[in-house]
Amino acid sequence: MAKKIRSSIIKRKTTETDISGKLTIDGSGKTDIRTGIGFLDHMLTLFAFHGLFDLTLKVKGDLNVDIHHSNEDAAICLGKALKQALGDCKGIRRYGSKEVPMDMAAAKVMVDMGGRYAFAWRMPSYSETLPTPENYSIEDGKDFLDTFAKSATINMHVAVYAGQDVHHVLEAIFKALGMALDEATQVDARRKGVPST
Repeated sequence: MAKKIRSSIIKRKTTETDISGKLTIDGSGKTDIRTGIGFLDHMLTLFAFHGLFDLTLKVKGDLNVDIHHSNEDAAICLGKALKQALGDCKGIRRYGSKEVPMDMAAAKVMVDMGGRYAFAWRMPSYSETLPTPENYSIEDGKDFLDTFAKSATINMHVAVYAGQDVHHVLEAIFKALGMALDEATQVDARRKGVPST
């Protein structure tokens, strides 16, 4: 019996954005990402590479205004694509947790694919003073992750232990998210139905 390919097509058009692409859960980390936000492209490339997801994502947005709509709508699309690709979630492990160091930064991401949305964020109080790369702030990253979790209807906890710049903090988070989701979405041959009592 051929293994079912868990993938979904990404399509969204609003007055602010026009988004298309494809997500394959059981991939090899291949990407073609062009959101118009260079730093977000970098983070999503790391997410897909370390999660072994194949991801194509093209975003045309109103970047002449700011990055908010493109950032948020990309998160909506990616979250919905993950949910659609997983389908009924039969046989998956459901939970995943990874810790990743990145130079002087370190972060942990925990996920539960149980179909309920929750988002928790813990970060040292000094984070407001960290330098921001390419106009992409910690708040932009937090908003992306929260919107992604909401759109995928997953439970996500993000804990940052240390970090001296936004780039390394967010890099640790997005890598950890990819690996945690890879773990949570893996099919366990012993599990015959939906992973819930």
